[in-house]
Order: sequence, then C-alpha cells, then structure tokens
Amino acid sequence: FNIDPLAPKLPFTVPSPQYQFSILLLYHTFLHPPYQGLLKSLLVPLTLLCFLPCQAHAAWFKVGVVGPWGCDPIFGKAFPNVAAQLAVSRINRDRSLSYAATFDYAVLQEPCETSRGLEAFVGFHTKASAFIGPGNPGYCDAASLLSKGWNKAIFPWACVGYELDDVRIHPTFARSMASPTWVLYSVMSYFRWAHIGIISSSEDIWVDTATKVAESLRSHGMPVRLVSFMENTPHGIRRTLAKVPVILCMHSALIGGSAQKLLLETAYDMKMIDGSLVFVAYDTLLYSLPYRNVTYPALKSNDKLLRAYDAVLTITIDSPKVSFYEAYREAMNRGEVARTLNPQQVSPLFGTIYNSVLYMAHAVHHVRQSGEWMSGQNLAQRTRDLEFQGFSHSVKTSSSGKVQLDYLILDTDGSTLHLMPTYSLDMEIGMVRFLGKEIHFPKGYGPRRDAACWFTPGVIYMHLQLFIHVYLLFPRRRINQIRMVRGPNKILLTLDDVTFINPSLSNKVRVLNKLSLDDSHTSSPATYENSNVVIFEGDWAWLKRLPNGKFGNINPKTSDVFQLMKDMRHENVNPFLGFFHDCGVFAIVTEFCSRGSLEDLLLNDDVKLDWMFKSSLLLDLIKGMKYLHHHGVCHTRLKSRNCVVDGRFVLKVTDYGYNEVLESQRFLFVEARPEELLWTAPEILRSGQPGLHGTLPGDVYSFSIIMQEVVIRGPPFCMLDIPEDVLRKPPPLCRPVVSPDYAPMECIQLMKQCWNEQPDKRPTFEEIFDQFKNINKGKKTNIIDSMLRMLEQYSSNLEELIRERTEELEIEKQKTEKLLTQMLPPSVAEALMVGGTVVPEYFDNVSLYFSDIVGFTTISANSEPINVVDLLNDLYTLFDAIIGNHDVYKVETIGDAYMVASGVPVPNSNRHAAEIANMSLDILSAVGSFKMRHMPDVPVRIRIGLHTGPCVAGVVGLTMPRYCLFGDTVTTASRMESSGMPYRIHVHQSTVKVLRELNLGYQLELRRRTEVRGKGIEETYWLVGRDGFTKPLPLNLSEELSGKNVLIFPWKANV
Repeated sequence: FNIDPLAPKLPFTVPSPQYQFSILLLYHTFLHPPYQGLLKSLLVPLTLLCFLPCQAHAAWFKVGVVGPWGCDPIFGKAFPNVAAQLAVSRINRDRSLSYAATFDYAVLQEPCETSRGLEAFVGFHTKASAFIGPGNPGYCDAASLLSKGWNKAIFPWACVGYELDDVRIHPTFARSMASPTWVLYSVMSYFRWAHIGIISSSEDIWVDTATKVAESLRSHGMPVRLVSFMENTPHGIRRTLAKVPVILCMHSALIGGSAQKLLLETAYDMKMIDGSLVFVAYDTLLYSLPYRNVTYPALKSNDKLLRAYDAVLTITIDSPKVSFYEAYREAMNRGEVARTLNPQQVSPLFGTIYNSVLYMAHAVHHVRQSGEWMSGQNLAQRTRDLEFQGFSHSVKTSSSGKVQLDYLILDTDGSTLHLMPTYSLDMEIGMVRFLGKEIHFPKGYGPRRDAACWFTPGVIYMHLQLFIHVYLLFPRRRINQIRMVRGPNKILLTLDDVTFINPSLSNKVRVLNKLSLDDSHTSSPATYENSNVVIFEGDWAWLKRLPNGKFGNINPKTSDVFQLMKDMRHENVNPFLGFFHDCGVFAIVTEFCSRGSLEDLLLNDDVKLDWMFKSSLLLDLIKGMKYLHHHGVCHTRLKSRNCVVDGRFVLKVTDYGYNEVLESQRFLFVEARPEELLWTAPEILRSGQPGLHGTLPGDVYSFSIIMQEVVIRGPPFCMLDIPEDVLRKPPPLCRPVVSPDYAPMECIQLMKQCWNEQPDKRPTFEEIFDQFKNINKGKKTNIIDSMLRMLEQYSSNLEELIRERTEELEIEKQKTEKLLTQMLPPSVAEALMVGGTVVPEYFDNVSLYFSDIVGFTTISANSEPINVVDLLNDLYTLFDAIIGNHDVYKVETIGDAYMVASGVPVPNSNRHAAEIANMSLDILSAVGSFKMRHMPDVPVRIRIGLHTGPCVAGVVGLTMPRYCLFGDTVTTASRMESSGMPYRIHVHQSTVKVLRELNLGYQLELRRRTEVRGKGIEETYWLVGRDGFTKPLPLNLSEELSGKNVLIFPWKANV
C-alpha cells in the first residue's frame, strides 16, 4: 500500500508470515521417525495457523472538499460535511472498493473573493491527499497548476474553462461531471440560438463563472455579445435587462436564489416575458434538480414569479429512478444522516459533492489495483471507463475519462407548479431527444432561430479560404525563393556568409600565431578546400559535403525539404543552419559539436564510460529519433558517425534529410562501401539499392546496432567476422552477440526487439523511450542533469552553511552591540555603530556620585595583586547589580574610585537627585556586610560624595572611546567624596536643595560648616536615611547619633 503521510494508521488483518516460518521449523523437527505419526495428526491444525491474523496498517486517503460554503446560505444548504461523511462511510463499507484504502475527508472553506480564494487554496496543500473543487471558476486554472506541482489530483465540480482539458498542461485535472458549457452549447445548437448574453449576480464567484462561460462558448464559435454583472436592485436589474440576456449565472430561484427571483420579477414588470427571450438557469447544470411530484414553494407563493418562470428553461442532470429528495429520505430512514432536516431544506448540490467523493474513490481503487504509485497524474488518468451508482443517478465515464451524464430540459407553462421534462440530452452521443411535450413559450412562440453557419463555421469560410489559397499560391513560392537567399532567415549561404577556420587550433594558439611573426610552425590558412569548419553568425558550424560539387536550380521539392529541415528544433537534433553553395561546393551546414561523432567518442580511450554515461547517450539518441519520427522524418542513414556530441556531452542526431536532398536534386546514386552497410536493416539490404530509401522500422534496426556499439564500446558486429558478400545480402538472424556483463538484461532484451527480423514486430521509438525509462527506473540519466543535481545539492548545503554562519554572525553582532551599550550609553553606541559623530551635550542639572575605599593603599600593600583585583571585581560587581535598579548611568571606575551619574545621557527632570540618593543608601547598606575573600575580618569602608549641578557630556578619543563628564560639578562631587568620612554619604547643599523640592522624606544630618577644597567653607550634610528605607546601615547610625545635635529634615508631605 502507498501510505498517505497525512492520515493516521488503522489496523486491519492480513495473513501472518511468522506462522509459516514456525510450521517449516516444526516440519523439519517431525521428519525424524519417532515423530512422523504425530506429524500426520498435527499437519492440518498447523496448516490452519498460517491464516491467523496479525496487525498491519492500511493506507488512508483524505479528500479535501473545497467550496464557498460560508459565502451565502444556499451554498451552506449543500451541507458538504454531511455529504462527504455519507460518501466516506459508504466507501469504507463497500467491499467492491477494497483497494480504495480507508477514506477520510476535510471540508475546506473557500473565501468569497477570488483574489483570496487562490491564497487560501495554497494553504490547503498539506490538508488533503486530493481535492474536490474549487467552487470558484475564477482560479481553477491556477489551482490546477498548483495541484500539478503538488502532484495531487483535483476533481472540480464547477470549473468551466475549456483550456483545463489539455492533459499536457493539466495532467492532474479530472472533471467530476460533464462540462457545463458543452451542455449549453449542445442545447443552443439544437435550438439554433446563437446570439446570447450572460447575466450574473454581483458576487465574485458568479462574476467569474459568467466570464468563464462566455470565454468557453466563444471558443465554440458562438457570438456571446455581452456579459453583464447586475446590481441586486430593481433599477440595476432594469438597466441590465435592457441588454438582451439569456444565461443566468446565479442561484436558482427554485432553491431560494433571491437575485434570480428579483431579476425575473423585474423582467415580468418590464413586459419582457413575451416569448422573444428565453432565460436559462446555469446553476442547475451542476446538480440533479428534483421535478417528479415536487412543487417548489417559491412558485407556489409568488404568482408573478410563476408567470415569469414560463420563459425559463431549467437544464439539470436526469435522475430517472430516484430523485434527489427521495435518495436523501432513504439515507435518513437508514440512519445515515440526521433527521433534523427536511429533504426540501437541502440543496441538490449535496448529491454533486457525494458523487465527486465516490468518483474519486473509484479512481483510487483502480490506481491501487493496478499497482501504480498514488500520484495525482495517475489518479486523474484512472477515471476512464468507470460506471457506478451515484447518490440519485448513475455516473459513467468514457474511454477518454469524460463524465457522461444524461440531462433534461424542464419547463413550466406559467400556470402549473410542476416542472415537466420536454427534451433529454444524451452526452454519450451528444444528441438532443424530444420527449413528446413541446416547450411552452409565453404567447405561443419562442426566440427566433439563427443561421446554421454559427454552429458549422467551416462552411461559411470554405470558399473564401479556397480563393485566398489560389490567389497566394504563386506569389508565395516566389517569396520563399527570395527568402532563401536574402534576409535574416536565408538558407543558401556563400563565402560572404561564412569564414573557414582550422578547428585543430585553439583560440589561444591562433592568437599566438598571429602575434609571432617568426614562428615557423604556423599552419596554413583554412579555405573551403581543406576545412569543413566555418564561422557562421559568430558560432562554429560544420559542412557536410554532398558527393559531387554540382548543384542546379532549386526546385520546389528541394525548397520544401529545406523548410522542413529548418523547422526541426530539438535538444537532441543537430539544427540545420543552411546550405553552402559556392566555389563548386555544395554542403549541408549544421552546428559544430566539439566532441565529434559518437563513433569518435567510443574510440577515445581517454573518456571513461560507465553505464550512466552510456545510458545518457542512448537516451539522447532515443529522444532525438522520437522527435524526428513524430514529425514524419525517416533518417535512413542512422549510424554512430551521424550522431554528434557537443561540449556538454549531449548527443544530437545529424544528417537527417540528406537522402531527400539528393533525391530532390536528382543526384546520381553512389553505392556505399560494405562497412557502411552494417547499420542498415536486412530488408533494406535485400531491396537492391540500400541507403537510397529508408523506413521507420529500418531506423529502429540502425538504433539497435548503435546500442551494441555503445554497450560493448566496439564497432558493429565486432565479435563476428563477416565477409563483404554476406554484408550485402545477410542471412536471416545474423546479429551481434552481447554478453549480459556489459548492460542490464532489460537493455539487451530491448536491443534484440529492435533488430527483430520482422519489421512490424520492432518497437517504435515511443515504446523504446518508455522501456528505456523503466530500465533506469525513471531516473534521469542525462550527464549534465546529474552534474546539475550535484551542484544543486552543493548549493543547498552552501546555502544552509551561509544561513548558519549568518545566524552566528547575527548572534555575535548582538553580543558586540550589547557589550558596546554596556560601555557607552545606548544612544551614543547607536551613533557610533552607524559611523556617526557624537556631539558634546550640555546638561543643566545632573547629580553625581563619587566613592572610594578608605585605606585602599594599605590594603593593596598587604595583599597580592590578584587579591586586589578580586576585591575590586567583587565590590564593583555588587555595585553594578545595585545601580541596575535605579535610573543612573555608571560613568567609570578608576582604581578604587566609582563614579555614577543620573540625568545624563537621558534627562529625567529633578528625579536625578532622588535616584542618586536612593542608590547611595543601597550601596552603603550593601558595603556594611561585604567581606574580602582574602581578609574576611577587615571591614571595607567607603566614602561617598554627592553633588548636583550642570555639566557637559561627550565621547573622548577614537581608540577605546569613553563617555566622559566635564565641568565644575564633577570636581565638586569628587571633593565631597574626598572630604567625607567612612561609612558616610556626604551631600552638597545643591543636592539637598533638589531633595527638598522632591519632598520624599530624606533624612539628613547637618555637618555644619566644612572646608571644601576649591570652594572654601560651606555647609554640607550627611544623608542618613529615608522614610520607608529599612535596610541596615553600617555603624548603626541611629545609636551613633543619639545625644548629638542632629538636624533632621523630614521632607515628605503629611509627615
């Protein structure tokens, strides 16, 4: 089984091979005489053990039901989930579909807008194994091409375009019902109504349907004059109806279509229901509309619509035995669908969805039964010659895979509520049959009939084409003769068009020879007498000379041969460039292939040929000959020296058309040498003039001899000693002998088929191509393709490596940026990273923090350098962790000095003083419990100084740039630290002033007047706490200050 990766596994039972092995083991044990009696009694039970079940896994197949189910209530009434569930449950129970695996379904919602519909369909790729839909014809073409790329089948029920039936472009596309436009065309041609118009409602799905229907009908030659998209208003409908419509692309009024109901009522009001027009509902073509013993409420409750419906023809799928409503009621009675809905509440589109799923199940069954791979193309091709019972009617397909349904034309008489069948349409033979009841038109007559030439367009143009052909025949021949010698597409070439060269010299050697005047080894110049290689239009070309240099006038037959050869364009056919006719030389001009002929390549021992190389050359030859035979060209002279190899090791067939030129110009027949006849078929050798005329089977024989050359890498019949008389008239079954060691057995068998004595039993090149692909198991054998695959793999690995390196580079870049932002402010770092300059900036008011370690010189003198580094690292790591909780910026550390600023580089109003004060209290509290690793008993005491004022900030230097602060404020803050005391926060009066304005409850002690170096004697303060600050401070300041004259400023509101 081909296991679908989208579906879960389901256990089922198959015979177990383990029991078979056990029986064989027991059998050998019981062969000994003592056990033979026991063996006879146990033989039957042991045999039955072979068929005990064991667990295996079945294949799952998920169908995606695509449609605009949520776009309007009528589409929703199709209940696609119920229809798909019913079909899937019946499929999984049907033993006649045992190969159809286990079915599942997924209802896929298609957006209402066409532009979004395709976008949604792209996302359905992984949700299903194949698709029913889409419901919007606007993107059917694109959806089919996407399915082709996914190799998943698409079974649409609403697609219209005629171009979708091209199997070459849309190999995974298979209609689940007959083409609606072909049904319309058959009806229109029967009644001879050619001049039609199409009206659709304003929704995207109906607008696109109308457009596609018009395009398809026009492709049949019908003059669809207009396609109108009406507004769903009375005024818009009146304006649209004035354009003479016929086909209505919208929901049928019988199943609740409000747009069609309003249109028909407006037409009745405009007195257009008079027999001059007929309206054809389009959507009923997509399902089987019940009509027997059915009355539609839309007609029963609306007398105006009933009278207007007299001008409407309803074309729908015929259900001769059971109507849709009856089939739904039967499923409801069997408990397969819920009883919550009345059948009349369900859209007949329900049956179309059901039939499409069942149709796909039969195709899957046939694919798996044949053992083919479950691909979209195989699934679409296995829709031929099917016949099964659908929901309410049978479904049958032709040998080409087209669904053949019977359709009915239903009509009313404007007074009764029932639809009556008037005509039937048999799609199998394309015939409209009268059922005994004429169509009732308003006022007794219908639209006028158009001329028959609209439906047989060849008649009207036949005489005109004959006249044009006769009128242009003679001038055309003269024009062709002129074009052969003039213009860009000329065929006859002279010395003025080509330059003869010596191909044995490379470009480099020729240039050196021109530059060296004294070189005695310079070869003689090439001329038409000693060279067959020329430069034509900038490229190298090869001249294949005819037996003698005489050539008469160009006769019409030769001209046709020239044109045929000029039109041959294929990768494996050496292109014909023209005929050289000058200086008594006449030669065929083709492209020059640098590797020479296949014969030269096989004789070149320097070229190593493995089977891949050989099969690549043979496949190129097969494709080239397949192309020639497809165009009716018989080579006649096929041999290894008439196959050339270009620089990319692509083999090309050359010398085709050679004999036709000789014959058309009546050249004398020159009998070939015996060794030239080794590739000629025996029936041609016995004809008397081998080499003059050839056949398609004769080319196949020549190919088999070339296969022998390539496989064993030796001349034809090299293993046999054949005299000349035997060569000219060979006995039957004189063939080369090829050992299986040289090639796969399938290749040798194909070779033998190709040299069969009876020409009619030799395969064609189409068959050879298919067999050769099977020999290589479908793998590409082209050498360049193999090299390209290696390069693609290398490119993919390189792309992955580049992606990984790019990710690593991005990570390193982020690390670098993070490190830079740690060293410099983020705004400054960003400016430097983009190569900009950082302009110094003036700040009106910032607060600065300075601290150092008391006795650091003594500690350093009594410690090792590494211990000093550990001390500073531990202490400043502690400080760095604290400042991360405050809006401050660490400026720098110099030795034991630690400098922090707030309000720079990003101003923060007056909060800078509070941020610095809070940070200072946290640092002082943390230092009280800090221990040095190498001197745990020695306390680390710090002095802290705070000051507030203006400063200038900027980046200094290019090498190791630093963000520095300048100004008297920096100096004063440093002085406040140096004039402070251990375990104290010394605060300048400027900072105290800002803290007072903030009114946050900071507690300060007046130090009285203190001499500050550079400032004189000023009043300064100790910061000893803050309301709400409960962390312990060193030296227990509350006890130290008891009994002293302390001035406390509780600067906080309501305190």
